[in-house]
Amino acid sequence: MTITVSTDGSALGNPNGPMGWAWADHVPHAGGRPGHEHGSDCDAGGATNGTNQIGELCAVLEALRAHPGSEPLVIETDSQYAINCSTKWVHGWKKNGWKNSQKKPVKNAALIKAIDAELSARAGSVRFVWVKGHAGNAGNEKVDELARTYAGDCRSHVRDGYLPKEGWESLLASEYAKGTDVPADARMLMDGLISAKDYHLARGEESGYDDADEPRTSLADRLSEPEGVPDDLADFDAATTEFSRTDDASDGTTSSSAERHDDPERDASTVPDDGSAQDVTRGSSRPIRPTQPGRTAQSPAVTQPAPRPSGLTVSGELRFSPPPSSSPTFDGRPRLIRGSIVVEGWVDGDGNLTLTDAPFVIRQS
Repeated sequence: MTITVSTDGSALGNPNGPMGWAWADHVPHAGGRPGHEHGSDCDAGGATNGTNQIGELCAVLEALRAHPGSEPLVIETDSQYAINCSTKWVHGWKKNGWKNSQKKPVKNAALIKAIDAELSARAGSVRFVWVKGHAGNAGNEKVDELARTYAGDCRSHVRDGYLPKEGWESLLASEYAKGTDVPADARMLMDGLISAKDYHLARGEESGYDDADEPRTSLADRLSEPEGVPDDLADFDAATTEFSRTDDASDGTTSSSAERHDDPERDASTVPDDGSAQDVTRGSSRPIRPTQPGRTAQSPAVTQPAPRPSGLTVSGELRFSPPPSSSPTFDGRPRLIRGSIVVEGWVDGDGNLTLTDAPFVIRQS
């Protein structure tokens, strides 16, 4: 069965604004199915600095790593740059020792090399399909919102930066590295002190949305109110084009309208502007999960109703799982939490009740 994923990158004030990336499955709750090496049906991250192109490449790389196996994979993106880097220009850059047509080092080389390695190692085929951005495509709208929201949260320091290792390497090697806030766990990842799996378990596996369609973030994130206000990005006004990975070794040198700010390594070809949108999910009746209203960083916090007093009290030691010490950012100090334990079970005559994996509901302060 073909797996279809949407990807997107965003930078608020591109270039060198707060950056975000995101991917999302077209099938809700796909995590755990064959070909889906992830727990949710989407993931997102970002950084305090960066460009939309770094975000686009991070999204493609993370989507590839989250969808291994022999199943055919279709990646929908509104970035001609990401498609050309992954399918076209990479061949020429490899032959030229990772120098572009101006004999300069290729920008974002760490990310492009990682994408090329994933594509070469993947048993199943990978097809890239360009879609028009901001044109009502449900998958594109969802990842656009996820990426912009994470970028906004990085701008307001609601959430720490979260990029693949190669994303941090590309960002820190760029002209936009100055002033970048690199979290402790990201430094540990780049220093080889923790694995990519550990890094994702602490961050990525808690991204996206849970089965109740509520945002799934880390415990620390849930205790903070989002404050970022993402900016809108300019529309990419071009027609849909479908790409497959080829052995074309040409190297683009001119700018497309969508990514004109920060990199000369782009496709010189033109695409007719007819505003069309291509359906790449033909033969499947399963809908793309629509973006939920009120999920931007501008949304006000929902006020929780006050708990109704029961006259009962509970005493004893509780153990939270996973413990704070499992996080790479744990500093040894206790962490304040505020919430409610949902209890359902039988209490014996002495007042005893054994809890097993009782859900803890976070309350915003």
